[in-house]
Amino acid sequence: MSQGLVDDTAADAALGLARPVEPGPGSSGTARRVDARRVLRFVVRRPGLLLSVLVLVLVVLASFWPGLFTSRDPLAGVPSQNFRGPSGAHWFGTDELGRDVFSRVVHGAQLSLKATLIAVAVAFVVGSLIGLIAGFVGRWIDDVLMRFVDVLLSIPALFLSLALVTALGYGTVKVAVAVGIASVASFARVTRAEVLRVRQAVFVEASRSCGARWYSVLGRHVLPNAAGPVIVLATLDFGSSILAVSALSFLGYGAPPPAPEWGTLISDGRNYLANAWWLTALPGLAIAATVLATNRIARALDGEWSRQS
Repeated sequence: MSQGLVDDTAADAALGLARPVEPGPGSSGTARRVDARRVLRFVVRRPGLLLSVLVLVLVVLASFWPGLFTSRDPLAGVPSQNFRGPSGAHWFGTDELGRDVFSRVVHGAQLSLKATLIAVAVAFVVGSLIGLIAGFVGRWIDDVLMRFVDVLLSIPALFLSLALVTALGYGTVKVAVAVGIASVASFARVTRAEVLRVRQAVFVEASRSCGARWYSVLGRHVLPNAAGPVIVLATLDFGSSILAVSALSFLGYGAPPPAPEWGTLISDGRNYLANAWWLTALPGLAIAATVLATNRIARALDGEWSRQS
């Protein structure tokens, strides 16, 4: 243990890095205020980004606390009020059973976002682990793992998700796992590329030449410097996963009715497009707004990362 500490210290000395000086009593608070002002200024100067953040915050709040937006039961209907158009009483109208569509969209965000988060987590963890091992270890392990990734990339993501969810069975969690596995290849390739780039950097070579342990090089140098593009990809994949989860729910692979998943709402409303357009259009608008907001935030993170790099 002491030898590893000596190795890490020698590596820092070879790189010309000094140990950070302990901040004074008020310096950490000042640094946090400066960072907060810089982030706030960055967001305020971009109205599109500010709107995207607001939309995503509203979706997250609806997912975890739907009672903040509506007190109606999404499963209870009033048959005498069926097919009512959007109004002050029912913002998104009512469906064929007299259920409030706005309440169903709000409560459906919980199911759809839950599935999306599971899908992104599966893709992020599995894909990053494959890319990290392939890029850091190299040799024949890299060849084997990358050939497996090439096989995944050769299959369209939606077809692969359909095959997996057919094998796993129906349900929100199973749909999420299928979508996550279909996105593993993208994370693996990006992670491997970043690990290869960082592994050849001068400071990594200096750390190794000073005798630093491999886990120290991996944890202190490779992972922190390779994580940025992978996080940006996770943000971008969030929007793609929402579309994939909604598509599978639209096809009937998600939670069984009357669960108000976003894809299921659109599927149920397509039979009434002639006289009740809002049953399909307004849930679809909620999906589109969430995906566009996520993509806008991902582009902003990508631009900021590229500028700092």
